[in-house]
Amino acid sequence: MIPRPVLSCGAALGLAAALLAAAAEAAEVRVVSSGGFAAAYRALAPAFERDTGHTLVAEWGPSMGHTPQAVPARLERGEPIDVVIMVGYALDDLIAKGRVEAASRTPLARSGIALAVRQGAPTPEIGTLDDLRRTLLAARSIAYSDSASGVYIRTEMFERLGIADAVAGKARMIPAEPVGAVVARGEAEIGFQQVSELKPVAGITIVGLLPAEAQLYTEFSAGQVAGDKEPEAARALIRFLGSPAAARAIRESGMEPLTAASGPASGSPAPR
Repeated sequence: MIPRPVLSCGAALGLAAALLAAAAEAAEVRVVSSGGFAAAYRALAPAFERDTGHTLVAEWGPSMGHTPQAVPARLERGEPIDVVIMVGYALDDLIAKGRVEAASRTPLARSGIALAVRQGAPTPEIGTLDDLRRTLLAARSIAYSDSASGVYIRTEMFERLGIADAVAGKARMIPAEPVGAVVARGEAEIGFQQVSELKPVAGITIVGLLPAEAQLYTEFSAGQVAGDKEPEAARALIRFLGSPAAARAIRESGMEPLTAASGPASGSPAPR
């Protein structure tokens, strides 16, 4: 029988200390992300957990609005959150209110608005402003999100196209649900949302991005919640999401990464 090695008292204490240190360094990081960044986040989270030993607990909610899932509402009622990922200007509002650490603000990606129809339905023309106008006037029903893209469509794009009154009775904002899901069920003939939010939805066809003259690129940024319980781990996650190592997953989700080494491609429209 092979004798088992015996640790000295000093060695045993050293091993115990090392195990306790490793346990202390591993943290549970609570994240709330806008749906626009969700596909990229899901692709990146396992690598961060594997490489750091931290555990990520994620939930989803719009960057603005009045639903209980919205990021501002969650922070207002004191949910324990370490990192938020959301529309850049909505994050700035939270920074101004002292809810998010200003120095932690990190741009991650930008996404354009696309139009989708139910899978198998005819695909309308949207290549020019006139095409888009005709498509909207002909559509029986129109859906758009309750976050940045939908606010822009309702308050600016319809007005710019001169059709706000004509579509008012058939266009509606969809709260706390992907617009693509509503289109896939046949509850709206056409739907608008950031392309990164439409791509994961089954049962739809993404017709394409809005024409440049009507497009709005939304920036998604990450920030550390003020007074969070895991500041070191939160900062590590934000650094990772904003690093060149995250660029591929961000690009595959339908967005343009905004890291210094892999920013928007040459010739891409500037964010608005």
